[in-house]
Amino acid sequence: MSIEFFSKLSQNYVEILEDNDYYDITIEVGEDPDVKIFRAHMIILRIRSPFLRRALTSEKKNDSNNLTHIKLPNISPETFQIILKYLYGGIFSLHEYDTIDVFKVLIAAEELLLQELVDYLQNYFIENQTEWMEKHFIELTNQISFKSNNLLELQQFCTNLMAKSPEKIFKSFDFTSLSEKSLILLIKRDDLQMKEVEIWEHILKWGLKRNENLIPDPDIWTDNDFKMIKDTLKNCLPLIRFYSLSSEEFVKKIRPYRKLFNQQLYENLLNSYLDPNFEPKDNNILIPRNLILLDEEIIESKIININIISIISRWIDRVDFNSKFSYLRELYLPYKFNLLLRGSQVGFTPEKFHKLCDNKSNTITFIKVRGTGEILGGYNPSIWKTSGGWGQSLDSFIFSFKSKDNFKDPFLSRVKNMNKAFYYCNNHGPSFGDTDLRLKYSWLSESTIPFNENICKQVDYEKSIRDTEDNFYVEDYEVFQIKRK
Repeated sequence: MSIEFFSKLSQNYVEILEDNDYYDITIEVGEDPDVKIFRAHMIILRIRSPFLRRALTSEKKNDSNNLTHIKLPNISPETFQIILKYLYGGIFSLHEYDTIDVFKVLIAAEELLLQELVDYLQNYFIENQTEWMEKHFIELTNQISFKSNNLLELQQFCTNLMAKSPEKIFKSFDFTSLSEKSLILLIKRDDLQMKEVEIWEHILKWGLKRNENLIPDPDIWTDNDFKMIKDTLKNCLPLIRFYSLSSEEFVKKIRPYRKLFNQQLYENLLNSYLDPNFEPKDNNILIPRNLILLDEEIIESKIININIISIISRWIDRVDFNSKFSYLRELYLPYKFNLLLRGSQVGFTPEKFHKLCDNKSNTITFIKVRGTGEILGGYNPSIWKTSGGWGQSLDSFIFSFKSKDNFKDPFLSRVKNMNKAFYYCNNHGPSFGDTDLRLKYSWLSESTIPFNENICKQVDYEKSIRDTEDNFYVEDYEVFQIKRK
């Protein structure tokens, strides 16, 4: 059996560091006026740091004193002293230093490719210093190299915080000091939890901070002033989802800055507000962001998101429901959606559906199709019944979306035969028209799967909401009752 005496070994190596004999390298650390020369031993530095190994390989010995000399201007002498003790003795004590000093050690360790120390300190900050990181967020993100693969956990923490709690960053005093790299990482995210007009306003503030001689009034800007701001924001402008703004926001917040935009983009934006049937040829229009926080306030769904809810609410109230841009516009959320039933929780039988949903008005059904991810559904402004045949409605409709995240080209089909808007039967789930959208369980079928005869075949509604009339199976379905907020 072998015995490991690492403690004494570590102590001896630290003593080597402190001994002025036998060193063969000098390291110039810091920048004027804070510069210090350290003595060290190449063999230890080469083994412990891949960065220093490469640096020493490329350096030639100084002919005058036969010593190798390297410079590390990006690291302060105080931080390098801590790093040297770690390199020689494998020693680092968190309790000896302030948090800001520990952070400087992390940045230095990343530069020197000391991955063992980097991993340890990343976990320390994420698990123990969240509050400190939020308070010093701008400084933190500006010093983290987002091109590096050595700080992935800390980078992920920062981008998640920026997306989920943007007010902590955008409303901070030093927001405009955020680096362009960090800003772009933030505004690229689909889950950035801010209204698009607020994002645009903060981007403008950030750009104006970098042109401080410019008066923040576009009405008096010269063409050269617009060019300066446009150059500053050239990497940010393509990431703003301008089509998501309301017409009022467009007039007040975009029109004064029209000279910042490519002429064709501006014309397309303008036409999208003036002509609901206008359709630009640009295939790269960004869809609205997924505002998860609003999801939780408006609806608790496993199937759809807030963007789909906004589109359906427009259809219910007939607000721009024919516009080709309705899926892009500012969210329209006048209703609260209260869950009555979720199949994956209570089961997929007609009995459960009728027990939980009968005699409740203004319901929306969402169905996720097994195997395709399609979302089918319908709106019933009347009620459901266990029996009684046909139900009437002038305002009901059925719909489909390609998936939860693909809502660009939805199918909307309004009722055309008001006398057969719904079908009430004890072996049916929610059923619209004769076969336009039907969930049914057939006891005659050999299948034991609940809702085993489901179909979309156009009869009593304006058009089919699927590309096929084949039967489909349900992965999950939800029924909500809507109430105006």
